[in-house]
Amino acid sequence: MTTTTIRLEAALKARLATAAERAGKTPHAFIRDAIAATVEQAEQDDAFHRLADERWTNILATGNTVNWDDARKWLTARSRGETPPKPVSRKPG
Repeated sequence: MTTTTIRLEAALKARLATAAERAGKTPHAFIRDAIAATVEQAEQDDAFHRLADERWTNILATGNTVNWDDARKWLTARSRGETPPKPVSRKPG
């Protein structure tokens, strides 16, 4: 394990100590967990944006989209715990 030094303002360090104590952790563990959560969120955001870019590229290439009414019906059924078939994508019009 490597060591990284960070500099904190006194007020933030005090807030950190309080938050860590409330969470039942040491300040070190609290900081480590916060960094891990932030890195994980950044990775998830990156994956989400890559998938969105791929899907947008596909829409531009094919012109196919899912009709909003079909998508809404599918989402409503899924929210009720049903497993309806996915709506079919097609060119609008």
